[in-house]
Amino acid sequence: MDPIRKFVFAVLILGLAVGLAAPASALERQVPESREGIQLSFAPIVKKVAPAVVNIYTKRVVQSRARTLFDDPLFQQFFGQDFNFGVPRKRVENSLGSGVIVRPDGVIVTNNHVIQGADEITVALADRREFPAKVLLADKRTDLAVLKIDAGKDALPTLTFENSDDVEVGDLVLAIGNPFGVGQTVTSGIVSALARTQVGVSDYRFFIQTDAAINPGNSGGALVGMDGKLVGINSAIFTQSGGSIGIGWAIPANMVRTVVRGALNEGQIVRPWFGASTQTVTPDIANSLNLKRPAGVLVNQVYPDGPADKAGVKVGDIVMDVNGREVEDADALKYRVGTMDPGGTVPVDIQRDGKMITVSLPLVAPPEVPPKNLTVISGENPFQGAKVGNLSPAYADDLGINPMQKGVVIADVQPRSLAAYRFQSGDIILGVNGQNIDRVKDLQSALAAAGGRWALKIQRGDQVITTQLTR
Repeated sequence: MDPIRKFVFAVLILGLAVGLAAPASALERQVPESREGIQLSFAPIVKKVAPAVVNIYTKRVVQSRARTLFDDPLFQQFFGQDFNFGVPRKRVENSLGSGVIVRPDGVIVTNNHVIQGADEITVALADRREFPAKVLLADKRTDLAVLKIDAGKDALPTLTFENSDDVEVGDLVLAIGNPFGVGQTVTSGIVSALARTQVGVSDYRFFIQTDAAINPGNSGGALVGMDGKLVGINSAIFTQSGGSIGIGWAIPANMVRTVVRGALNEGQIVRPWFGASTQTVTPDIANSLNLKRPAGVLVNQVYPDGPADKAGVKVGDIVMDVNGREVEDADALKYRVGTMDPGGTVPVDIQRDGKMITVSLPLVAPPEVPPKNLTVISGENPFQGAKVGNLSPAYADDLGINPMQKGVVIADVQPRSLAAYRFQSGDIILGVNGQNIDRVKDLQSALAAAGGRWALKIQRGDQVITTQLTR
């Protein structure tokens, strides 16, 4: 090898050695954009989003009773469980979770189950400052809660919402939270699945599934994409051991945005509704309708003068997609419409008699017609102590039952009342002594004329129960 080539070769070897020996901190970190890029770092994203993820600590005072002789099963067998003289004691329960700042004035989103029943809520920022928080809105149906802290004139770091409908399976995501109370932690993974609707942790069963490790304490934390935007709020995990096994669920950002909008709108969440009763098209239904494959949802009943009725939807139509997004089941339809902004219309593709047509669905909230008229039933009758109300599309939607359901629903039952022995919240009173019960006033008049004998017809879930009672 001639001298010039030897010199060039030596320079290349030296440069390679220096590059290998260079510390990682001296290299420019970049977001991974290719398979080779996996060897790069997520640090730029974490630095951007981590300050907007907070820790949430809650306290609640729980009344308990010291165990005494009167707790003995043999004693209670003779004197009853209510006969005891246990001394009441108070104890404080602590819990923790995570949250995400979504507005610079201190509006924070977390899971409802993180703050449920709390007497005191404390938010710890990434810079270790702590503030008391008040609840603006707690929505059990979505398992989301919106909190507010006062950090003075300081503008807090925030995360912006991603359009979660644009998220695809295989996208890289980061989960940020406070698992097990060890401090802020970041885990990475991919979006494993979309539109998971068989997860019963909220009424709006529509989740993003990820394999990014989510553990206790991560609840309410952020699931972010590679652009640093909020993809979803980490909510639950599937586990058999108490730890993460790579199946976690996040509430999509579009639903989170809807709840935040409601919290800032005097605490009222306005969700549009479809205005019809539907069911998922199963293989059996697809065969009976001569469909090529099971897809969409079948319309069984249309609410008169509701959104679907005004759009021209008919019984027997199959809803295939909403605003260009496929509808795989009834829960997906409820989610697609419920996360739209009220006002205006949205295109809905339906299949009718083998042909595809597009209709414009008005985006309006379900009406409260008739008014709830919540009433506590008194007197000597089986419903004594039950709080009942008139069902309407709005009230049925609040209760998470079929919005087409009519009648009088039991909203609550007072402990130790006569109603508590036979009925439960959510029961629908269909008839008393052969009289149909459509309004609370119908129930009151039927009970007044009963004369100590009651033939009752009650709907509980999908079952209709008939029973006869006498005084």
